[in-house]
Amino acid sequence: MRVVFDTKTLATARRGEAWREAICEIYLQVDCMAEKQKDYTGFVREARFGAVTLTDTLCSPQSIQRRAHHTAHFDKDCYYFGIEHVGEINIDQAGLSFPIRTGIGTLYYANEPYSLRCYVKSRQFWAELPREAFDRRFDSGRPPLLTSVDLTRGLGRIAAEFCSSLAQENAHVDGASRERLGEQLMDILALALHGEPGRQSADEKSVQLARLGSIKAYIEANLGDPSLSPAIIAKQNGISLRYLHQLFRLTDMSVSEWLRLRRLQRCHDLLASPQNANRSITEIAYSMGFSSSSHFSNLFRAQFKVRPSDVKGAYVRSSRRAA
Repeated sequence: MRVVFDTKTLATARRGEAWREAICEIYLQVDCMAEKQKDYTGFVREARFGAVTLTDTLCSPQSIQRRAHHTAHFDKDCYYFGIEHVGEINIDQAGLSFPIRTGIGTLYYANEPYSLRCYVKSRQFWAELPREAFDRRFDSGRPPLLTSVDLTRGLGRIAAEFCSSLAQENAHVDGASRERLGEQLMDILALALHGEPGRQSADEKSVQLARLGSIKAYIEANLGDPSLSPAIIAKQNGISLRYLHQLFRLTDMSVSEWLRLRRLQRCHDLLASPQNANRSITEIAYSMGFSSSSHFSNLFRAQFKVRPSDVKGAYVRSSRRAA
């Protein structure tokens, strides 16, 4: 993830003040008071997936308040979903109080007054979710706020693991895939929040669909690995090969067919992109995990009914006409 702010780069006496300024710039306008203004320890790392922003944050003991005069400026219209790694943060909003701790997550609305209190050094993921897009995923028109999401099992665990996968693999995900992954994250979080507080198992199909989305995100981030196979995909996602094949029965193709299709589609996009005008067809094919240019060409023609050179040549011809 991209480092947005880190107190280690600053002089000790400047860290507390700089952290307060960074929080207002990265997140929202708030009042932030750290217990230790000097020698404050904290960082913010960020990755963006379309309209969704995922941050990995380390903070020292502090209190944060977002008051009515802050929300009047309407910086952003979003929710935040918190996933605690270490420590605990307490959220107060609209007369409700909720602790975010390891294994328990929750959602709050950023454009209503709230307070966050952190009594020990804490580290967490925050998923910033655009309000209108997230609201559409609920029949009531709005998600439940400050309700418990069990992150140790069922849909809650899948949501937490999906966030971890996005954080770890984001450097290997291209721009075309990021928006889709952001939409998938909102889908999975919405499914987790649909369950009753304390009961996140949901029905089996919902769990399978959420798990399938998480696995597809892992595959998407590793398309360029020529060794990627169903066995490796299952192992890296902590499931059996049999269960992996069972999940893909929910789609119209096997895991191997889906992997091959996504590689071919990515190659098509790369061949058609002017940014890759100087790259050879073989280089592009190898970058997406193919190990034989002739085999790639045969698969490409079978899928798209044109040769790879036709797709790349179409851009070259259009560029010459424009010139």
